[in-house]
Amino acid sequence: MIILDRDGVINADHADYIKCAAEWQPLSGAIEAICTLHQHGYGVYVATNQSGIGRGLFSLEDYQAINDKMINTVRAGGGNITAVFYCPHTPDDDCDCRKPKPGLFRQIAARAARSIDGVVAIGDSRRDLEAAVAAGCSPMLVRTGNGRNTEAGLVKTSLRRTGGVPVFDDLAAAVSALIAAETRL
Repeated sequence: MIILDRDGVINADHADYIKCAAEWQPLSGAIEAICTLHQHGYGVYVATNQSGIGRGLFSLEDYQAINDKMINTVRAGGGNITAVFYCPHTPDDDCDCRKPKPGLFRQIAARAARSIDGVVAIGDSRRDLEAAVAAGCSPMLVRTGNGRNTEAGLVKTSLRRTGGVPVFDDLAAAVSALIAAETRL
């Protein structure tokens, strides 16, 4: 099992949100990386904040069309995404599911009917890493999306001081490292 953020990890991120399927564009190597995870027996879960829904920037139907495009693109490459979990709330809603809170991760654990302690969670923002830590997962950072800015900010946080967070150029590099470590065991 592995947990991935969506925007900035799997697909290009936009400051004004991904609002429709036509705007969703996978990052180089990301689809192949998800397919590799699937081929190595990983259940791939996606946990994504989607406050654009709560802000009225796009509808639930638009969001589902984006997910359908992502899932179908992965399937066409020979992979699978087990499930996508999303938070539609704005920061002002103070919900439990909006990262950096661990609610989405808890939903994934409940759906998978297993502990997610130590499960790798890959993100591009500090909130992704904090949610992973709060849920007991092992965070990894990619430099795509907001990752480079997040990496620069890690030096000042407890995440960096408590043993660090592995950092990779992109999802493909993170997956390659995971698979290489798996084959050494």
